[in-house]
Amino acid sequence: MRIDCTVAGLAALASGCMALSTKSHMPRSNSLSRRTESTPIYKDASYCIDERVEDLLSRMTIQEKAGQLFHDRLFDGPLGDEGSGNNIHNSTSNMISDKFMTHFNLASDITNATETAEFINRMQDLALQTRLGIPVTVSTDPRHSFTENLGTGFKAGVFSQWPETVGLAALRDPYVVRKFAEIAKEEYIAVGIRAALHPQVDLATEPRWARISNTWGENSTLTSELIAEYIKGFQGNKLGPQSVKTVTKHFPGGGPVEHGEDSHFAYGKNQTYPGKNLEEHLMPFRAAIAAGATEIMPYYSRPIGTEYDPVAFSFNKQIVTDLLRNELGFEGIVLTDWGLITDTYIMGQYMPARAWGVENLTELQRATRILDAGCDQFGGEQRPELIIQLVQEGIVSEDRIDVSVRRLLREKFILGLFDNPFVDPAAAGRVVGNDYFVRLGREAQRRSYTLLSNKEDIAPLKAIGESTKFYIEGFNASFIESRNYTVVHSPEEADYALLRYNAPYEARPGGFEANMHAGSLAFNETEKARQTRIYSTVPTIVDIVMDRPAVIPEIIEQAKAVFASYGSDSNAFLDVVFGVAVPEGKLPFDLPGSMEAVEAQMEDVPFDTRNPVFKFGHGLRYADRCASSSKCS
Repeated sequence: MRIDCTVAGLAALASGCMALSTKSHMPRSNSLSRRTESTPIYKDASYCIDERVEDLLSRMTIQEKAGQLFHDRLFDGPLGDEGSGNNIHNSTSNMISDKFMTHFNLASDITNATETAEFINRMQDLALQTRLGIPVTVSTDPRHSFTENLGTGFKAGVFSQWPETVGLAALRDPYVVRKFAEIAKEEYIAVGIRAALHPQVDLATEPRWARISNTWGENSTLTSELIAEYIKGFQGNKLGPQSVKTVTKHFPGGGPVEHGEDSHFAYGKNQTYPGKNLEEHLMPFRAAIAAGATEIMPYYSRPIGTEYDPVAFSFNKQIVTDLLRNELGFEGIVLTDWGLITDTYIMGQYMPARAWGVENLTELQRATRILDAGCDQFGGEQRPELIIQLVQEGIVSEDRIDVSVRRLLREKFILGLFDNPFVDPAAAGRVVGNDYFVRLGREAQRRSYTLLSNKEDIAPLKAIGESTKFYIEGFNASFIESRNYTVVHSPEEADYALLRYNAPYEARPGGFEANMHAGSLAFNETEKARQTRIYSTVPTIVDIVMDRPAVIPEIIEQAKAVFASYGSDSNAFLDVVFGVAVPEGKLPFDLPGSMEAVEAQMEDVPFDTRNPVFKFGHGLRYADRCASSSKCS
């Protein structure tokens, strides 16, 4: 049983807990006193959470406290594995047993739920063997989307597969968002994941930004409405043992990056506000806090054109303490984004610490500045020796460390990890990716499709038979052939062309950087000419996978029908084309008409791109006869 020692909780108790003392605890009865001689208060579930936290905190060394302040990645496999080559890392055993870390981001694809649950159980068992037995909190980046962007998410693997969150925004259905979150929560909990490093509530006001697919689009009101359902789906109405905690990011809104360049990289360090529109970007965070958000992550960027110092947000006391904590009233945990202290390599690419605006500070000074700003935990780092040195040298007080450790420990107690850290591996295999969850994810993929144009009502394709010939690009011929249609090698041989393209982008070098779809939103002239030959030869239906808005007026003009999708498999596309499913999505952002218009717009202002081809909310529907039928043919 978990007892709540908050003011509201105490008022609700018929016989409340003893008054909390940070120095000592008076026994409540002789029998309880005898029982706790061998059972520490923090291990006794009959005590209030706050009492358990204070008891544990009083027993911790500065080394054990320092370990709590770090949240780094770990890899599924042998606990002593240290990797090799570009994947060399400290072992899980080293981080838990030697560095006293207990917060980890699982950085492996999950291809077998039972095996992942067994791995996390082994890790929990290792944690229980440490002096104090503090359980581990395992987190994850987004995993449920069909598409993958390495560095900001992982393959869905055996989990149910859904559209990206921008696709959920296209559906504009709060019920679907809540249902998705509840299902994702069940699948996370089944394998032992108790923290979601999402939702990402940045507004997509700069269409060139590489991280739009995980946002909820360009509209602050829609974003605010949907993320409230999302948070409640993961956490419930109140965080507890059946919850997955959420980490709302990236405060104060990462969308208005200068020229659309991402602040993972030095050339994208600036976040700019030419429209003086910071307040609109705060709206989703206000909604998240009201919905019960318990953890928030600032972005890498530094603010330009505001009243705030041009220093990266996690180093910026004006942002974290004055704005987030004091003005917005946030009382939870502030977790920094990854890698603010230590230079490192990611996917073989050298990545300097993202200490924008304070690049010249030493590692020790960076850690000090982050703590002074009001952050509680360092993401993507495992440097507890820095915290130990800061305290030993009197630069940072142990009382200041206690403030953050107290928040982090309390959350573990609330999640029930101290009382039951283990999961059932056999049950994980039954829960994760079960038929019901998979079916709902597939339905959402299909429903989120947005029909942008449909000349002569070509879609859905009608009166086609096995003799119909298709020219295809962007997906495997087996998907068509399994439906008993013929795939040909050229447009000239075909009756129809079906094309699936990613939204345009400019390839970047490097390992990690190459996965960021950035730069121009338009296809180059060579590619435009190549596509034009197809459109002029055969009636063509195009699917643009919009991880960002695309500048495609020529495709809208030349193709017979154009869809936007937001993370879906090829069967979903074909189901929509053949009328097995009906597209219901509405654009979650404007579609610009030219790159000149994109470059002229203000990064922080929504819907200010001149003369968009289609505006936010555009989306055609099939004829009523299709909407009422399971198939149009």
